[in-house]
Amino acid sequence: MSNTGLPPKDSSHYLNDLHNSLGAQRRYQIWAVGGGKGGVGKSLVTANISICLALLGYRVVAIDLDLGGANLHTCLGLPIPEKTLSDFLNKKTRNLKDLKTPTSIPGLSIISGAQDDVGIANLKQLHNRKILSHLGELDADIVIFDLGAGTSNNTLDFFISADQGILTSLPEPTSLENTYRFIKSFFYRKLKLIEDFWELGPLIDKAYNSRMIDSETPADLLEKISRINPQMGQKLKQEINLICPKLIINQVRTQADIEIGNSMKIICKKYFGLNLDYVGHLEYDATVWQSIKKRKPLLTEFPNSDLVANFDHIVQRLLNWN
Repeated sequence: MSNTGLPPKDSSHYLNDLHNSLGAQRRYQIWAVGGGKGGVGKSLVTANISICLALLGYRVVAIDLDLGGANLHTCLGLPIPEKTLSDFLNKKTRNLKDLKTPTSIPGLSIISGAQDDVGIANLKQLHNRKILSHLGELDADIVIFDLGAGTSNNTLDFFISADQGILTSLPEPTSLENTYRFIKSFFYRKLKLIEDFWELGPLIDKAYNSRMIDSETPADLLEKISRINPQMGQKLKQEINLICPKLIINQVRTQADIEIGNSMKIICKKYFGLNLDYVGHLEYDATVWQSIKKRKPLLTEFPNSDLVANFDHIVQRLLNWN
């Protein structure tokens, strides 16, 4: 499977450790907001979902993992915090909880991404593991990751670690293409985790090399595995069915823009066999840039904006309230 862009075999121990740690019972949930392309509103979505959850009474910590381009603090109306993830990853601070900066919203804190260290933008797997292993000390009900752009293994692994993986996209061709690219990369990274954990390498290689043609999809690959080994194929399908990323379409202007989410849901099921959950849209609204310019949180600065209702609907869907 070398042409899928999957990591080499020596990463299997890391992925297995990640898989095991995620299976453990936690007292908190992890939500991650990604999407592949920069400028689609990931930080806006992270900030305002965090605010909604805090206003509902949840203890929330938002972590800016867009290292090298961290701006979540701006969306929450804060100056650059004095302590950032750089201090934790460079061992200047031993505890992740020491980086928490309170916001103006009761129950909501932020951990800012690196601002002063260009090299830290390229996290090592050891750094990923270190961050994930220290989340329990944050005393939070929900930890929300604001992920960076792109499909690096670091970004994908943080997305895989989440109980709720939330994709943000704009209703325009380049953004949609990058969202599909993120989903494809996420799918194969997750498949790699399962492959190593269940030692499915030879079976998947056999299916992949069995007269695979360009027009065949990842869903076709799963069908081939099922024909070679029906029992393992069924287990693999059950595991894939548990993958249910959420989708938000940002800056919609028309009904056609809104319907893009439903089309993506159908395509993802057909091509990947994934259950993409379209949890809602955000209307185009000039109050977004106005709130950022004022350095004030959108939902508190413009409480009558249509986006308040949009975010309320989305958060209720994410909490399975409707």
